[in-house]
Amino acid sequence: MTLIVRTRAQGVATLALDSPGNRNALSAALVGELTDALAECGRDDDVRAVVLTHTGTTFSAGADLRDPPAPTALVALLRALVDLPKPVVARVTGHVRAGGLGLLAACDIAAASDTATFAFTEVRIGVAPAVISLPLLPRTDPRALARYYLTGERFDAAEAARIGLVTAYGTDVDAVLDPVLDGLRRSEPQALAETKRLLTARVQEAFDRDADTVTALSARLFASPQAREGMTAFLARRDPSWVL
Repeated sequence: MTLIVRTRAQGVATLALDSPGNRNALSAALVGELTDALAECGRDDDVRAVVLTHTGTTFSAGADLRDPPAPTALVALLRALVDLPKPVVARVTGHVRAGGLGLLAACDIAAASDTATFAFTEVRIGVAPAVISLPLLPRTDPRALARYYLTGERFDAAEAARIGLVTAYGTDVDAVLDPVLDGLRRSEPQALAETKRLLTARVQEAFDRDADTVTALSARLFASPQAREGMTAFLARRDPSWVL
């Protein structure tokens, strides 16, 4: 069963996360399939840009707690988005949580509908937004991240745009993206690739410097008793033991 729906039109390859049964959670299988799909887009000279979107009402609920990807596999996926020599544009019409926010930050451009909501929920289940910090910290307002990382609060598309998590938002996300995709189709491929390299240099430095550290942190936290309690509580739809 495929977890990524692939389509193409006018040089733009669209990859849609298609696992609505678990709200497009980042399972080991989905992460692997998306990484492979991005590699194929990178090798295809007829692909000018990639749109990353979703089916259902949720872009991604974050890590699949029943079948989580290895931290190294998530690092590889985020790096594949950053390193792809073609622009990657996120198209969000639903909700985004935890690891799904790392996907947005790794994309070059992100557009959301005005009904989308966002939250870094890791601290509420006893872990930290470790691996996804690699693209997030260089690209997003640090004071806002401090608040939303530490509290797990939900915020809307207007706030996501204000803090740099998304590029733009609107009632009709496709209308928001029309001029973006038109501009990419009009751009020369080598120029796009070299311009993207300029824009992603700081993010690539973060991967080179910190990937091993955050991978180890993520593995340690997910194996902890606190995370086991947090994930058990989440799946049972109850508060974890530390809630006052």
